[in-house]
Amino acid sequence: TYKEDILPSKTRRRVAIEMAATQSWYKYVGLDGAVIGIDIFGASAPAQTVIDNYGFTVENIVAQVKSL
Repeated sequence: TYKEDILPSKTRRRVAIEMAATQSWYKYVGLDGAVIGIDIFGASAPAQTVIDNYGFTVENIVAQVKSL
């Protein structure tokens, strides 16, 4: 099937990275995967400052992926 071709069931450690609401990604990553995103809003500062404060940095994302 198309879904099996794109997201093979044998691949258990899937990661979704989304700089917005994450709720729709959980059905794709499965129980052994991870969703990395920002589910809160309302901070007021320069964009990079907000991103850094939320931990949405390359270093943090890489660390989370490696921890799977």
